[in-house]
Amino acid sequence: MTYTSTECLFCKFVNKEIETKIIYENEYVMAFLDINPAGELSGHTLVITKKHYQNIHDVDEKDLEELIKTVKRIAIAVKNVSGADGVNILQNNEKAAGQLVPHIHFHVIPRKNGDGIWFDTKRRALRPLEQAQVSDLIREELKKQTGFL
Repeated sequence: MTYTSTECLFCKFVNKEIETKIIYENEYVMAFLDINPAGELSGHTLVITKKHYQNIHDVDEKDLEELIKTVKRIAIAVKNVSGADGVNILQNNEKAAGQLVPHIHFHVIPRKNGDGIWFDTKRRALRPLEQAQVSDLIREELKKQTGFL
């Protein structure tokens, strides 16, 4: 079965054009080891849709459902096998957010207490008025897009 985006690295894994260490695969998704894992523990896994979607903004609901269910299963297995104290689940959308491969994917990263990995971000306090304004804007956008709420 051939999937879209002939230049996409992950599609090449799906189409078996490039070999990778597949951990799990079904009709909708594939999970494989990251070749540049984060952290000290082995088991950093990527979970992708087999159909090409650039990111979460355009993924089909059924594929997203399968993706999330698989991420949960992989997270449990990786934690148990690696002896991790915890697991990070990361998903980046678009270049500004750190997405390096333009194919929706989740990182499952096993973690140890004190392993030194820190996703440092600049944070700020959100004032109550700003909280109200932003939450109203997001609610309105949800209604406009999907009739949700």
